[in-house]
Amino acid sequence: MGQVIELRQIDKVYKGPPDVQVLFGIDLAFEEGSFNSIVGESGSGKSTLMNIIGTLDTPSDGEVFIAGQRTGNLRRNRLAELRNRTIGFVFQFHYLLPEFTAIDNVLMPYVIGGKRLSSEVLEWADELFDLMGVTAVKRKPATRMSGGQQQRVAIIRSLINKPRIVLADEPTGNLDSVNSAATYERFRDINQRYGTTFVIVTHDRRIAEQTDRIVEIRDGRLVLDINR
Repeated sequence: MGQVIELRQIDKVYKGPPDVQVLFGIDLAFEEGSFNSIVGESGSGKSTLMNIIGTLDTPSDGEVFIAGQRTGNLRRNRLAELRNRTIGFVFQFHYLLPEFTAIDNVLMPYVIGGKRLSSEVLEWADELFDLMGVTAVKRKPATRMSGGQQQRVAIIRSLINKPRIVLADEPTGNLDSVNSAATYERFRDINQRYGTTFVIVTHDRRIAEQTDRIVEIRDGRLVLDINR
């Protein structure tokens, strides 16, 4: 399978004074359909790297390719289109809008993409709610869900546009051990069922060991890359 993410000689410098460099010459690529983790201590640069992969931030130097498209020369609206179409995001906090129901939150990325709701996308949403085991909360607002249910709805939201890539930044940081284990089982199921590429950022090596590839960042440099 081809590479769906490719980073070439990525540097990131935050301007000061003093200037602070947080990434140094990162060369990294992920194959389509792979299941990966990026590990590192707090301040290692892993979240900055994730934001650059997700096109939420730009490198100071180097090139980023997402699904074969070089991102550095894209206008803002074209970059937003690529991100909305190709990448789903799961964060440590669910960021569900409390005034909306679960299904409304899930459909938001689809609507933002300018597409009209169809029976196909509603059926896809139903399939995901069933897969994640939260059909019962579909019409409930976020304030009436448990933490585990909220996070599962956030995962469904990340998948509604059928992205080729899901980026998950400490996705189980607010969950207990039971819900954490269940979340990773569902990630793996989605990866195998739909061929979605996963890149999971975590500081917990026990979680990383559930993935097929572990990339370690230390002081802004790639120090380990293990295929399991």
